[in-house]
Amino acid sequence: MAEVLKITGLTAGYGPLRVLHEIDFRVLEGERVGLVGLNGHGKTTLFRAISSLVGWQSGSILLHGREIGGSRSAGPGRKTPAIVRAGLAMTPQGDAIFPGLTVAQHLDCGAYTVKAWRDRKARREMVFDIFPPLRKLEHALVGRLSGGERRMVSVGRALMVEASLYLIDEPSLGLAPKISASVIEALFALPKDGRAMVIAEQNVALLSGKVDRMVGMHAGRIRGDVGHVSLY
Repeated sequence: MAEVLKITGLTAGYGPLRVLHEIDFRVLEGERVGLVGLNGHGKTTLFRAISSLVGWQSGSILLHGREIGGSRSAGPGRKTPAIVRAGLAMTPQGDAIFPGLTVAQHLDCGAYTVKAWRDRKARREMVFDIFPPLRKLEHALVGRLSGGERRMVSVGRALMVEASLYLIDEPSLGLAPKISASVIEALFALPKDGRAMVIAEQNVALLSGKVDRMVGMHAGRIRGDVGHVSLY
């Protein structure tokens, strides 16, 4: 299988704070990878570095063989639109919602590319098939939904664009175990079709037996491919 993502020697941080230390990491087409570790150890910063949202970074990040990383010292977010168009979609940690928008409007925010916007109605239907509770809430304000429903909307927004790599950050954060499990099950029900997915989680049990492999992260460093992970 071809590489969707290849990271080499990635160091990144915010202001004077160095968070990531010489990260090497790769993801193949169709892979489901669990990135596991305690909060505060760099999982979110890694996702933000791939998306060009950190304050500074150095090192190589290849998306389908195209360099999207390199050295950067200012202007987080300036390259993000181009990276999204190249095939990246990310669900940020927490809900990250717009409370005054309806579910349908919120999902449409994720249809960023020209093709996704043109097909947004069909893609909304796809999201409703993945998360059936959202169908009857299509015209409801997102700010009035339950925590689990808001998380479904947040994840669904990332699915509105036809990406080749999905970064899903802490989908279970703040949710009851049963709701967390339903969100994870919905994610893994997505057809692979060559699309890769990296899910950052500290709940190892939630991903165990579902991902192709798990990678540990501790103190801003990748600990290698692992089976059973100690988070301490």
